[in-house]
Amino acid sequence: MNKNTSTQSPAPGQDVSGAFSPTEGIRDRLSSGHVLVLDGAMGTMIQTYGLGEKDFRGNLFPGFKGQMQGNNDILTLTRPDVIADIHRRYLQAGADIICTNTFSSQRVSMADYHCEHLVRQVNEAAVHLAREVANEFSTPQWPRYVVASVGPTNKTCSMSPDVDDPAFRAITFDELADAYHEQFVTLLRSGIDAVLMETIFDTLNCKAGIYAFLRAQSETGIQVPLMLSVTVNDKAGRMLGGQTLEAFLVSVAHAHPLSVGLNCSFGAQDILPLLRILAEKASCHITVHPNAGLPNSLGEYDQTPQMMVREMTPFLQERLVNMIGGCCGTTPGHIAGMRALADQYAAYAHKPHPVVTSLALSGLEPLVRLKREAGDNGGFFVNVGERCNVAGSRKFLRLIREGSYGEALDIARRQVEDGAMVIDVNMDDGLLDAPREMTHFLNLLASDPDVCRVPVMVDSSNWEVIRAGLKCIQGKCIANSISLKEGEAVFLSHARELMSLGAAVVVMAFDEKGQADTYGRRVEVCRRAYHLLVDQAGMAPQDIIFDPNVLAIATGMPEHDGYALDFIRATGWIHEHLPGAHVSGGVSNLSFSFRGNNYVREAMHAVFLYHAQRKGMDFGIVNPSAKVMYADIPAAQLQVIEQAMLHPSPQASERLVEMASQIAGQATAAKDAPAGTAAATCRMSVEDRLVDKLRRGISQGLEADLQEALAQYPRAVDIIEGPLMKGMNLVGRLFGEGKMFL
Repeated sequence: MNKNTSTQSPAPGQDVSGAFSPTEGIRDRLSSGHVLVLDGAMGTMIQTYGLGEKDFRGNLFPGFKGQMQGNNDILTLTRPDVIADIHRRYLQAGADIICTNTFSSQRVSMADYHCEHLVRQVNEAAVHLAREVANEFSTPQWPRYVVASVGPTNKTCSMSPDVDDPAFRAITFDELADAYHEQFVTLLRSGIDAVLMETIFDTLNCKAGIYAFLRAQSETGIQVPLMLSVTVNDKAGRMLGGQTLEAFLVSVAHAHPLSVGLNCSFGAQDILPLLRILAEKASCHITVHPNAGLPNSLGEYDQTPQMMVREMTPFLQERLVNMIGGCCGTTPGHIAGMRALADQYAAYAHKPHPVVTSLALSGLEPLVRLKREAGDNGGFFVNVGERCNVAGSRKFLRLIREGSYGEALDIARRQVEDGAMVIDVNMDDGLLDAPREMTHFLNLLASDPDVCRVPVMVDSSNWEVIRAGLKCIQGKCIANSISLKEGEAVFLSHARELMSLGAAVVVMAFDEKGQADTYGRRVEVCRRAYHLLVDQAGMAPQDIIFDPNVLAIATGMPEHDGYALDFIRATGWIHEHLPGAHVSGGVSNLSFSFRGNNYVREAMHAVFLYHAQRKGMDFGIVNPSAKVMYADIPAAQLQVIEQAMLHPSPQASERLVEMASQIAGQATAAKDAPAGTAAATCRMSVEDRLVDKLRRGISQGLEADLQEALAQYPRAVDIIEGPLMKGMNLVGRLFGEGKMFL
């Protein structure tokens, strides 16, 4: 048996065989405008050698219990001559890059063949073998590269294999990350030029891999580029885990990949529209290695090299790619055709877009907050649903304590239906096992595409709860929160872990001295935190969301009267002096003194948001079903509320308390007020009623109003172009003025 006897672990690019080893890295090669060619399918080629169980066992595993055939990666040890021959044939066909025979060489996949103990040996041998063959062909003019192939495993972190238990997971994030870490450490120490995580079907699996890769690089001190390649589940471009391609790009941006791309899935013709999406959105290089068409009834691939090259030609003509290669069904013949194609269109490489400096979040779908220009007083406001919080919702707390998770999930669903763009989840209660409850609920949430299409804010004062929550979510979410309360070392440690998990972060205005409750203290703490995060941790400014502490006003204590104004002033300072950072806050805290008086609370929130947003507040943890809008508040009430917030004094607070008391008394004395309001609405014309209901988001009585309108308008389109368009224009104007939040 041929056996690789090398025992040393070479550094990246080190010459293993004594022949030339490339000094120009893949990144440099791509940056110079080359279109590189990857190799083709390893499994397809192995099948052509007619190997049997004896070949897979070799001399190493003669008495092994169980079947070994099918464990293609073990052939690196038992039949290295076959694997070397496949590498050699692809290089002869013109491949710039060969991938190691390590697609399943981590302990999760190796466990299917009881070979977990061979992970290190298989990976080392695969890299050394590929490097030895590559060096036979590599020259200074035409370097050949060895890239480690890393597959997704046969388990998923974000979906349950049990239809009766959607919160169950066959593998956890940490278990998968540990398996990947073991593989990555070995690959890095063995001398690869890059890592290709391919056939990614679940973004959470990929994030576990990224987390492990970053940790392995830190431990070994070896840095190589990371390449990511996705397989989609349908022609619309969604992965098996449900994410869109754009959401995937957002979710993995923290890895700063050399490239993203598509492989497997379909043939080249069906991949073309999806490749256009990637090329339009990605700020890195693009790879593609499709199948040789779709499999026939026997599971074989019929597309010839000529047919495949013809379908792939638009990839280069439209400047969509930087690397091309083949997946299932492809052979050296296909790669030879791609070599000729790459040479023909050598000047047609894709040019990556600039890195986006706006905050981007994702659930199954992306949420990108466009960067605002200086001086812009409006912009894109992100409302964060607050009701999945055991500390703020007695109903949600009761449901979680009872284990009524279906009803608890309904609360999240209703918030999304009401317009929440992010869902806040908090399990901080002394009688709950918060890490377990957070994990269980987020796993359940992942099973409902109507809810998990939006990003999640993992909310806790316990770092272990935040960490547990982030490891359940495949999108890019928000961690709420970290602070300087425990000092700079802990603060930076938490920040760096958040970066490796790909999360944005809420930073509380809290330090070793306590909570910042004045304008000066808010500015002091936020300035210090910003420079620690940006200058020392290297966090992107757009991933920082400050919470300068929304605190209750009109409490009867004069020192509390200025809390709203100080928050608004601090928001303006942050927007002006801390470039890229955002501002958020728990808005309901403001009106805590008026619990039970929902109208006054919602009116206060509307006024506060109107003024805070104009100073730069662009996030808010709110009740998305609140109905009171700034434009609805009567002038006399508005004056009282604004005086208490913007011109605080004991007298202004007293007037607010008096007004709230009067409104509460009127509501008690006139329990039929809703009927009276309904009667007043009925006195409006049908056109005004439609405009009013559209503006307020009210569906009650809408069908009857539309039937009445149909009797008055000759065509249905006249209703759309008349009162409904008038209502939409009003909504747009109020939203633009910051008087309405959608």
